[in-house]
Amino acid sequence: MQLLEFKNIFFKELSDVYPQTEIQSFFNILIEFKLNLSRIEVALQPDFNIDKNELDFLQKALLNLKKQIPIQYIIGETEFYGLPFIVNKNVLIPRPETEELVSWILTSTPLSDQIKILDIGTGSGCIPISLAKNLPNAEIYALDISKEALKIAKKNALKNNVTIHFIEADILTLNELPQYFDIIISNPPYVRELEKEQMHQNVLANEPHLALFVENENPLLFYDKIAELAKKYLTKNGKLFFEINQYLGNETIELLQSKGFKNIQLKKDIFEVDRMVKATI
Repeated sequence: MQLLEFKNIFFKELSDVYPQTEIQSFFNILIEFKLNLSRIEVALQPDFNIDKNELDFLQKALLNLKKQIPIQYIIGETEFYGLPFIVNKNVLIPRPETEELVSWILTSTPLSDQIKILDIGTGSGCIPISLAKNLPNAEIYALDISKEALKIAKKNALKNNVTIHFIEADILTLNELPQYFDIIISNPPYVRELEKEQMHQNVLANEPHLALFVENENPLLFYDKIAELAKKYLTKNGKLFFEINQYLGNETIELLQSKGFKNIQLKKDIFEVDRMVKATI
């Protein structure tokens, strides 16, 4: 099949599911991924011949997009903080807001410092790996309850040529950390069950609920436990960073204040919603 013919089919099949701009983006991503053709090359080579193996992949991708499976899971990779990451259904797809959290950590941390950092609930490993690439003197640990998520995170550490010390553990039942840390970070589950109706169906149907949702009655469950551990295991003037539920900024601040944290800052993301908190002990 020629490229232009497939493009016409692709747009027609998805026109009832996605806006045109999103379809164009999906098409560009898939063609560059599988055929190694840029947008300009696609425009210049409408009669490019797609072989059978390539066409099988593209047609399967089209069917998956119609089912609203995220494009990142279809191609098995994404980009975060300018770095490549493997992703699958066992890890959340890294979000732009989390890139902002990484930036905030980096601007708060001198490059030369020989520090120890712990990321709790690491998923794909996007936070610790991005930090490791930018803080060469840091010793970085990453913890997750999911064995399958840690498999992906370990692959991503290798892919990006960084050393991360991975720990498999349930933070809610953990009473000790392996050592003291200068920075503790977490982007834990924070979406309340009542907020499900606000979420896109492709997220609900495909991304791991274990990493997303908390019960309505105790939405700060993870923040409470992590802050309690951070009180004991942060070094003097050590920093705690959280990504948070946009509706629970004040409640998160009050929780940290109740545990004795100081210099608490609430920061908005690119969408102008409360998304990050930094505190010191």
